[in-house]
Order: sequence, then structure tokens, then C-alpha cells
Amino acid sequence: NSFCTLLVLQPLCSLICTPEEHSSRRNMPSVMHNQVATQKQTAVKKGPRKAIASRVAHKSGIVGAKIAKKQSQQGGAMKKSFRWRPGTVALREVRKLQKSTDSLIAKAPFRRLVREVAEEKFKAGLRFASTALDAIQEASEAYMVQLLEDTNLCALHANRVTAMPRDLHLAKRLRGERV
Repeated sequence: NSFCTLLVLQPLCSLICTPEEHSSRRNMPSVMHNQVATQKQTAVKKGPRKAIASRVAHKSGIVGAKIAKKQSQQGGAMKKSFRWRPGTVALREVRKLQKSTDSLIAKAPFRRLVREVAEEKFKAGLRFASTALDAIQEASEAYMVQLLEDTNLCALHANRVTAMPRDLHLAKRLRGERV
């Protein structure tokens, strides 16, 4: 189709233009009867995509409010709120806690508990150094994490993913502790 238009337009162009203008035109190729016409492809600059703008607006919550307003006006069903699949958030939390080195239990409640137990077992007015309480907390957290790892292994051995009290008792018995 474009080949036919070139054959028709080329003689007309020579009538309209002077020979110098005709030879200087580069986007009109000269066509001979045995050759196929080729055209240069020019790059076309595209504007920004709409998906990016909608993603930015979606993150800020503008789009959700607009959609909810439109649906409520139309009387359609409300858009279902997004939920992570079960276990995804738990695994993310586990990975985050494994990366961190800070204590898992809050310091103030743990210190109160240690002081209370020490007061019951020993004598009143017992004092602790701050570093001693930190050492007790570090040791107790390490013990609990190791015990829960063993409990998880016992649950996996029973072909379950849920840790149960009997797994905890088995882990303690295998360690040789009192149950």
C-alpha cells in the first residue's frame, strides 16, 4: 500500500518542488521498478505510563478511597481488603527476629520478675547489679529459644507443624531435665 503511494507521490513531488529540494528530501526514497521501497523508522518519545502513577496513588491511599466512593455510589459490592496468606506474616516476623540481636523480652518486666522470684526464694532486700540482670536475661532467652527449637523438632518428627505441650515435655525429657 505504501509502495503504491510512493509511486504516485514521487512524480507529483517533482512537479511541486524544485530539483534541489527534491534531491534534499531524505524521507522520500527514490524507487525504481525492481527495488522495494524502504523507510527510515523514527523514534517516538512516549509519555509516562499510567500504571506508575496509579501505583504511587495506590500507596498513598488516594485510589482506594476513590474506588470505595464510586462503588458505594453505584451500589456495588465493596472492594475486599487485602490480607496476607496465613503464615506469611509469621515467617516475615521470624526472619526479622533472627536478624536482630536485641533482647526478645522487655527489660523492665523481666527485671521485676527476677527481683520478685529472688525475694520469694532467698531473702528480702537482695540487690542486683545491672550487668547481672542483663546476663540472667541473656541466658534465659538463649535457654528458651533452644528449648522451643527442640520442641519444634519434636513436632516435625510427629509429622505436625503445630508445637504442642507434649512436644515441649518430650524435648525437656530428652535433655534430661525435670518435667
